[in-house]
Amino acid sequence: MSVSAAYVTYEDPDGFDDEKEIALAAWAEAGIDGRIVRWDDPGVDWSAFDIVVVRSVWDYVARRAEFLDWARRVESVTRLANPAAVLERNTDKTYLRDLAVPIIPTSWVEPGQAVDLPDLDEYVVKPAISAGARDTIRTTDRGKAEAHAARLAAEGRTAMIQPYLDMVETEGETSLLYFGGRLSHTVRRNPMLAGGTAAPDADNARAQLRDPDPDQVALAERVLAEFPGVLYARVDLVRLPDGGAAVIEVELTEPYLFLRYAPDAAAGMARAVAEAV
Repeated sequence: MSVSAAYVTYEDPDGFDDEKEIALAAWAEAGIDGRIVRWDDPGVDWSAFDIVVVRSVWDYVARRAEFLDWARRVESVTRLANPAAVLERNTDKTYLRDLAVPIIPTSWVEPGQAVDLPDLDEYVVKPAISAGARDTIRTTDRGKAEAHAARLAAEGRTAMIQPYLDMVETEGETSLLYFGGRLSHTVRRNPMLAGGTAAPDADNARAQLRDPDPDQVALAERVLAEFPGVLYARVDLVRLPDGGAAVIEVELTEPYLFLRYAPDAAAGMARAVAEAV
């Protein structure tokens, strides 16, 4: 019996999502009837799908409440991956405060709270609700960092202040990709920030497959234990100055999955989709 699955995206006039066709081809090989659908298309009958897989919903940041309402509605009529509760938690980076694992040292400025910056050589300041390094700055200027954090807080947004880690220039960020709880592949990613401004996620094109270190796998699996039952996950790690691995982010909503980098990645995703139904 064929499985009906929605590959959920957004209105993408520039074609940034280059994984759609790769995923659907693998789904078809696995007997999954896949269809590309916009999450905000009012004409879609979500109950007609056996599973709805959230993928490149890259416009959700400006419409988060609407997106989460959509997720809860869909979950009431069919299986949603990842689940609505996971999407709600993961789309606000304050979840990092609750993880029982090492993360990049982070100071938080809540709306209405005075800005009290730590003493750092170089700052990364960003909002807790963001994607693709949007509204993120990197600077050695303490005043500029303070002003950006204050602006975010004044807009009712939680600001995150972190040290810029030189290791991302040499080792890069390490992303471990999981489907159905199984490690699929690992890539070395280039830093998202260059020259103090956000670089487009087209830097994905320069990513490289790599073998993760044992401590990175162990850390990623500790993280995923806190999010049981997710269909897909990308755990982004970096090394701290003391050499220890730390979490940058846990991408459980709309991560780029680097499907074309590993020969079996798309098939592994398809298997996880079939198993989830």
